[in-house]
Amino acid sequence: MNELQDLYQELILDHNRSPRNLRRIEDANHKAAGYNPLCGDRVTVYLSLNDDIVEDISFEGSGCAISTAAASLMTQAIKGKRVEEAEALFEKFRSLVMDDAEYDEDKGPALGKLLALEGVKQFPARVKCATLVWHTLKAALDSTDKPVTTE
Repeated sequence: MNELQDLYQELILDHNRSPRNLRRIEDANHKAAGYNPLCGDRVTVYLSLNDDIVEDISFEGSGCAISTAAASLMTQAIKGKRVEEAEALFEKFRSLVMDDAEYDEDKGPALGKLLALEGVKQFPARVKCATLVWHTLKAALDSTDKPVTTE
């Protein structure tokens, strides 16, 4: 494994062992739940939006290392962003892990540490683990009451 892959692997392990923003926001004004029946991942995303800005974001739930790391990294990337920027990051991340031909690192918002999850595209079953929290974020932003599922 090269040094960059080692760094990315360690970043994923770190965010799984010590997830950031793993808590409930009691006064959240948006939230949504998601479930991946294939892996058993469950997540609830909490948002505090003010004037179209994500002032606070957190998650609760249980899941595999990829799911937990993805949730932790996502919350760090989204906090402080405008809803429009959060949605653009969702599309760019989805493109990254789905191996879409449209993915271009030079266009749109920078993914930063989220690039650590690029390797999941080599394992199609794991893509759902990495994207569940993002689809749940989208549901929270859209105030969707129906739980998100990867199936």
